[in-house]
Amino acid sequence: MTGGTLRTVVAALAVACAALPVHEAAAAAANKPVKKSAQKYVPKPVAKEVRKVKPASRTPRKAVAPVVEAVAKPTFGQLYGLHAAADPLDLKSSVALVMDQDTNEVLFAKNSQAVLPIASITKLMTALVVVEAGQSLDEKLTISDEDIDTEKGTRSRLAVGTTLTRGEMMHLALMSSENRAANALGRHYPGGLDVFVAAMNQKAQALGMRDTHYVEPTGLSSRNQSSANDLAALVKVAHEVPLLRELSTSREHQVALGRRQVQFHSTNGLLSSKSWDIGLQKTGFINEAGRCLVMQARMAGRKVIMVLLDSTGKYSRIGDAERVRKWVLSNPAALAQPLKAVL
Repeated sequence: MTGGTLRTVVAALAVACAALPVHEAAAAAANKPVKKSAQKYVPKPVAKEVRKVKPASRTPRKAVAPVVEAVAKPTFGQLYGLHAAADPLDLKSSVALVMDQDTNEVLFAKNSQAVLPIASITKLMTALVVVEAGQSLDEKLTISDEDIDTEKGTRSRLAVGTTLTRGEMMHLALMSSENRAANALGRHYPGGLDVFVAAMNQKAQALGMRDTHYVEPTGLSSRNQSSANDLAALVKVAHEVPLLRELSTSREHQVALGRRQVQFHSTNGLLSSKSWDIGLQKTGFINEAGRCLVMQARMAGRKVIMVLLDSTGKYSRIGDAERVRKWVLSNPAALAQPLKAVL
């Protein structure tokens, strides 16, 4: 090759190498295969194992404590098994007594000798003792801290400092079963509350109520106890007092509490029924006693005394009273053969 020709080839190679990228040029000089250039390197995605993820749950709820239903404490009658006693009238009360007021003939009896808590039936004796003591019904009594219920924690519309006459206190105690009014009556007895409770027990003994015992004048204590037989004797004597008949069968009464006129109502809905001719009544309730009711009423031309204790259900004592009344009215001839359940 001539010198001119050699120079021409070298020059051509120089021009070609200059046109190549640097990396490709280096590869060419090293006699290595050259990869085609790319404007931009984009790596191919590598397939990966994809786990299926559960969808996220919604906003978690706040933890809620399990609801625990309050279990009602059994009554004394339930604890004694008295509700197991069957009776022809299928009463819900575990204790019942129906007696002719004039002849003392027992028309119906069920566990009538059982001794149980009597709740606010107590207030009938409270009122009887107050009346027989001859204390002025116009004397003003004031509710104090001593009248607050520390036994069951019940409330009252008679605030501490409320002043009413003794007659009004007795009215509310018998009609609306006002506990503070009943306690105030006992507290204002000559000698105080302890002497008053002693007088209640003395009166019970005088009436032959041998199964009866009182520890306070309201009935809030389950230690106030009696039997249906004893309570029938109490109803018979209390019915002889016109004031007790009037106050216990009153359906409503309005009293001035400060600047307000407050309406009180009877706890016995039967007083509003035209089907009943009630001469004296008292209701009662605490958990240990169940629903209780004592009444004097006219039925089928007879004066009848009715005692219902330890009735289960809010309205069951009313239902039991209706059963007794319907039985008396529909079976006048059968009254000559009294019904008796377990005694």
